[in-house]
Amino acid sequence: MAPDSRDEVAVSVVLPCLNEEAAVGAVVDQAWAGIAATGLPGEVIVVDNGSTDRSADVAEEHGARVVHEARRGYGSAYLAGLAEAQGEYVVMGDADLTYDLSGLAPFVEALERGADLVVGSRLRGTIQPGAMPWAHRWIGNPILTGILNLFFGVKVSDAHCGMRALRRSVLPTLGLQTIGMEFASEMIVKAARRKLRVAEVPIEYRPRAGESKLNTFRDGWRHLRFLLVHSPTHLFLVPGALFLLAGLVLLLPLVAGPVTVFGREWGIHTMIGGSTLTVVGVQIVQLGVFARSYAVLYLGDQEPVFERLWLRIRLEHGLLAGAFLLFGGLGVLFWIFAGWAGGGFRALGHEHESLFGLTLVALGVQVIFGSFFLSILGLRKHVLLDGERELGDRGGDAVLAPGRR
Repeated sequence: MAPDSRDEVAVSVVLPCLNEEAAVGAVVDQAWAGIAATGLPGEVIVVDNGSTDRSADVAEEHGARVVHEARRGYGSAYLAGLAEAQGEYVVMGDADLTYDLSGLAPFVEALERGADLVVGSRLRGTIQPGAMPWAHRWIGNPILTGILNLFFGVKVSDAHCGMRALRRSVLPTLGLQTIGMEFASEMIVKAARRKLRVAEVPIEYRPRAGESKLNTFRDGWRHLRFLLVHSPTHLFLVPGALFLLAGLVLLLPLVAGPVTVFGREWGIHTMIGGSTLTVVGVQIVQLGVFARSYAVLYLGDQEPVFERLWLRIRLEHGLLAGAFLLFGGLGVLFWIFAGWAGGGFRALGHEHESLFGLTLVALGVQVIFGSFFLSILGLRKHVLLDGERELGDRGGDAVLAPGRR
């Protein structure tokens, strides 16, 4: 039975619900049993996400507090429920009987031992026959979980398990936003980025009651897309560096003219490919630096090494590097032009040297304007840091920039 006062709530169970009339009552009963097993007062919140059946009424009949969220989406429902939760420990599950919420006590115990986020693991627990499609169990889930672990340095076995728990106090730190199925990935990714403590609890996974709302390809793509756009290193820096390395390997040996390798002559066409790869590689790397800078400066990601390096690099450093490349390229082109003019403007030649000079010019222009963009991106950060230093110098009388007072 629900506690008389919401001030007494220690454990909140949040359940998204869309047309789960046949199962939601039993799930709410399980949740109350699980709360009772912890010995702590609690509440059960069912987020009705636009049900057209009696799901909301059934949930209320079994003692749940029903919250209505008109925006459709797994993440939307959870965002609404988490905003209403009163307990310091928030347990998340589904309203379709796939998770036995009467066994939520280990999740709360893990939080009490110091974890910030506890994720259930179906793959390390028990999956009943018919509960999970073969492709999800052996292909989709392991691949997406492996990518998440690789990109973000976490060690979970089942990143998409819907039964999990977290401290309500970490919600502002997480800043959850996504409204679809990628909400599950977002929670783990941001916990890793914020250096929160993540634990795992093996669970049993059962066949659901009713029709599944999952779309294998659409929801799988949404998870993958989220992982890629939140990992600039793997989306931009790694492929960009590979492009750049391949480009330099093809470009530099051909600067003085064709070379023979493996019994075959490699000439200007190979060098054009190398020049293209080099320019594209630098552009992709720059995008990665922009993305990581934005994540550190404005999204709260904690990357100490990158942040320390970023704070040491000034606009002038980038301008000097860009100027070195630009004027180096212009010098090569001027040397070619001078020789051409001195020869009476006859056949130009010097195709390899010309392409090398043009490549340096393109790289220099990219680096110069990229440096200005980074400087603009970091204006607010430097203002905040300068304000903090000034505050220290004046003994606390300086006024900080907005947002840091």
